[in-house]
Amino acid sequence: MTGDAARLWPIVLLIGSNIFMTFAWYGHLKHKGAALWAVILVSWLIALPEYLLAVPANRIGSNVYSAAQLKGMQEIITLSVFAVFSITYLGQRITIDHAIGFALIAAGAFFLFRA
Repeated sequence: MTGDAARLWPIVLLIGSNIFMTFAWYGHLKHKGAALWAVILVSWLIALPEYLLAVPANRIGSNVYSAAQLKGMQEIITLSVFAVFSITYLGQRITIDHAIGFALIAAGAFFLFRA
């Protein structure tokens, strides 16, 4: 895979993987009455598709991005997915402090792609 597809597919796959992982890690917070063993089992089942997307994303992405760039991209995607999830699924709001913290992480990613 070369060209634009090699640059785009890792992003698409990482977005998909982060949606699954966010539900695996944080979805259970909406169901605090569920037994912990059940939450762990369901979380592991949700995490499996995450790995099925994340591993190819990084393998394909390593042809056009450095490992540091892939990790920076992952963090920005994670924060973006989490912000939407937090607002829409958990009903929590993002405060100005959260936004500033996310922006500082995004600024760090900027330097990873600057070179």
